[in-house]
Amino acid sequence: MEEPRIKVYGADSEITVAGNAAGLRNLAETLIGLAEPEHRDGYHVHLEPGISLEDGPVSLVLERDEEL
Repeated sequence: MEEPRIKVYGADSEITVAGNAAGLRNLAETLIGLAEPEHRDGYHVHLEPGISLEDGPVSLVLERDEEL
């Protein structure tokens, strides 16, 4: 099975989240998890370069925000 790989990068007003198939599935599962009822407003997950993201210039925070 292939290792999940995700990279986040951007310039000016555009952010790109790129990944292989396993990485995109992992990201989708993380987003679905944020929508689960046991997680309240403000619950968030940090994806950091070198840990859950490929090395790159930025980290990624996924946050549940019920005000949106």
